[in-house]
Amino acid sequence: MTTSVPLNRPLRSIGRAIADLRRGLAVALIDGDGSVAIARAAEDLTDTGLKEMRDLARDTDAPHFGFIISARRAEVLHIPPKSNAISLRIGQNDTASDLSALADPTDDLTHPLRGPFARNEAPNPLLTEAAIKLCKLARLLPSAVVISAASGAAEALLLWMRNNDVLSTQVSEIKGFPETEANALTEVTSAKVPLEGAEDTRIVAFRPADGGIEHLAIIVGDPPRNQPVLTRLHSECFTGDLLGSLKCDCGDQLRGALRLMGEAGGGVLCYLAQEGRGIGLINKLRAYDLQDQGFDTVDANERLGFESDERIFQPAARMLHLLGFSQVRLMTNNPDKVAGLAEADIEVVERVAHHFPPNAHNERYLATKRRRSGHLL
Repeated sequence: MTTSVPLNRPLRSIGRAIADLRRGLAVALIDGDGSVAIARAAEDLTDTGLKEMRDLARDTDAPHFGFIISARRAEVLHIPPKSNAISLRIGQNDTASDLSALADPTDDLTHPLRGPFARNEAPNPLLTEAAIKLCKLARLLPSAVVISAASGAAEALLLWMRNNDVLSTQVSEIKGFPETEANALTEVTSAKVPLEGAEDTRIVAFRPADGGIEHLAIIVGDPPRNQPVLTRLHSECFTGDLLGSLKCDCGDQLRGALRLMGEAGGGVLCYLAQEGRGIGLINKLRAYDLQDQGFDTVDANERLGFESDERIFQPAARMLHLLGFSQVRLMTNNPDKVAGLAEADIEVVERVAHHFPPNAHNERYLATKRRRSGHLL
């Protein structure tokens, strides 16, 4: 078992901010130039919370009070994006339900004539972009109500933050947080778990230093560390892996990879806590709803305000390094996984094709992966 990594400030402050956002609480974002923003996630917004934000904006005479959406969501709403986060004015009669509905696209087709929208430029775009990023890290819809002020006008917001015990985090820490968290993964425990098709198997659990969700390495056999190991990076899929959903090919890929590793005499499957291509289970279910409305998997994620794929592959590389592997034969159809491991100093000596016959429910999904995501199917 590896030695634990000391918990540094970014992991501590951002981990706490994520938890508070998910509770519907406000968090403070501070940039290096002294500008400050107070943010509340749109998804968990209540009328009481919105009133508190209105009152705060008025009482502090804050120069910016806006509803923040991502560039992807702005494109869906026919708002030309100028940056990664767009600030819209909040009307006096807007309710928390109005704003939450604007962040959630599952009813877009029911309300096709939304708008017109008025922009409300923030004094520091880095603050609004950080608010969107923090919502994504919290696996919430990437939208927030934000009050912000430049350094010369931020004292009142800072005083309110201190008086109300609001957690703060630095903008510079948010951007690189996923990589920081991945590099702080440490081994927690391991156990033998015989699996169907791969009875000689050990599962090793890795936990990030901030106490976040664990990633797992499923080691079949005892692969030599001085040779390329048969490897698969598999993002968790509750619906496919556990329930046997026919909407994707995840369950087939998971069980097929373990079976092939058993037949080959060894391998490593990195089971990554990145549900729904990194958007989380709740948002994946929203994406499924959008797919039932006629949108493909890429469009669905982007209508929600995310990129089509929000995953990173540093956690897998970190686990492989800790386990003593530096070369892999990667079972994948996704070129991004090959590139992602290479960027993290894992040599991919061979890409091993890994696909299964489609069914009536996932034919379109697989076609979209091939046509729009570049998968080699």
